Amino acid sequence: MTNLAANLVTAASEHGSRPAVRLDDFVLTYSELHAQAAAAAGMLQARGIEPGDRIGIVLPNVPAFPVLFYGALLAGATVVPMNPLLKAREVEYYLKDSGMSLVFGWDGGGDAVTAGGKAVGVDAVTVSALGLSKEQVGDATPLTTPVDRADDDTAVILYTSGTTGQPKGAELTHHNLDSNARTTVDTLIEITTDDVMMGCLPLFHVFGLTCGLNAAVVSGASLTLIPRFDPAKALAVIARDRVTVFEGVPTMYAAILNNPDADGADVSSLRVCISGGSAMPVEVMRAFEEKLGCMILEGYGLSETSPVASFNQPGSERKPGSIGFPVRGCEMKLVDDEGNEVADGEPGEIAIRGEVVMKGYWNRAEATAEAIPDGWFRSGDIATRDADGYYTIVDRKKDLIIRGGYNVYPREIEEALYEHPAVAEAAVIGIKHADLGEEIGAAVAFKPGESAEPDELKAFVKERVAAYKYPRHVWVVDALPKGPTGKILRREVEAPEGTGV
Repeated sequence: MTNLAANLVTAASEHGSRPAVRLDDFVLTYSELHAQAAAAAGMLQARGIEPGDRIGIVLPNVPAFPVLFYGALLAGATVVPMNPLLKAREVEYYLKDSGMSLVFGWDGGGDAVTAGGKAVGVDAVTVSALGLSKEQVGDATPLTTPVDRADDDTAVILYTSGTTGQPKGAELTHHNLDSNARTTVDTLIEITTDDVMMGCLPLFHVFGLTCGLNAAVVSGASLTLIPRFDPAKALAVIARDRVTVFEGVPTMYAAILNNPDADGADVSSLRVCISGGSAMPVEVMRAFEEKLGCMILEGYGLSETSPVASFNQPGSERKPGSIGFPVRGCEMKLVDDEGNEVADGEPGEIAIRGEVVMKGYWNRAEATAEAIPDGWFRSGDIATRDADGYYTIVDRKKDLIIRGGYNVYPREIEEALYEHPAVAEAAVIGIKHADLGEEIGAAVAFKPGESAEPDELKAFVKERVAAYKYPRHVWVVDALPKGPTGKILRREVEAPEGTGV
């Protein structure tokens, strides 16, 4: 039996009295987390949920997330985590595309989940930050033992996207996620039951889900949650809870480094810091380590690889600026456009093979075949490899924008702009930003006789997508650059001088 939830059952048996999840003064031990997850699983079964059914979770980092996540897995369901900042039209798409049976929202998240569910006829259940109420569980019999699932059964569908088309659901199997969590615990962070891990990475994101929640459960460590990242709060929690492992994206490290509370903060409990999500500026790494006295280890991965594919691993040389070398159970190589391996020192697209690679994209056979044409997953990221086998990212083949560690896909924002009655053409690009890595910019051309102010367009898109996605910079052009077939060429779109920060 490979059900990922078996790890929680084991943790409850071996470390039942130890704190599993903490949110300020609220603590769930492993026994309590298992009991609440079992109650959630029983409730799902009572509602007719069957193995393989898709269950949505639209929650921030609150105790209800691990309760519902493991509850759904115990029942044999497939979990579809979603960003709680999504608007109703975005939630509606995910519900419809995944064929979801039920979706959980939270009582502090507005009505986007309820509205999205109503639009497509999917039941939406609103829960508190701490979990299900007694009334919601009802008299359902708790399900304490996981429903049997096969190695390659889908445990989680994580929506991601290229730069064209709608978001695609990456199917991560029970084995994918279990393997990557165990690799994280055993060989990368070397987590033990004595560790207290910082849970400020979103649990709906694969980095926080695998390297935070699932790794903590595998090892019996404690995960202390922050629902929304704030550098001063993070420093206070590190001191209060004696955090030993901090995981974050580069913008989090920069925010902590530049926060006034960092001077004199008690971070003596930290033994290791982990960075991923986007490239860590070497200067930020150096300054952070100098001020706070804790080494940062940088790695690389994607939603499609569960996520960790390479890492600057303990016991080996650390090369700042690099993403290290492949992790256990994973192979990497660099290839040209024809799939031929390139020589060391030459740029090529990262291709990945092994037990970390997804099953495929949900209901998208052609996209799966394109992404994994020969057993090797094509990442879309361009890198070089040195003579020691360390990889360094040099560019992105795809037009993906990473703003503050969050993926933003240009096509999605362009589609929202096209909904404005005055817009004829739109191209969304990333603009270099000192703190966020990249900011969102949009060039627009209007229909004949139509016009709109840039601020109006910003507000228009802001109403339609999550707050981190809308363009902060909008400028008007007569026409956008196009190729021979009339396709808009994003790579030739340039932001006005002085737009970058």
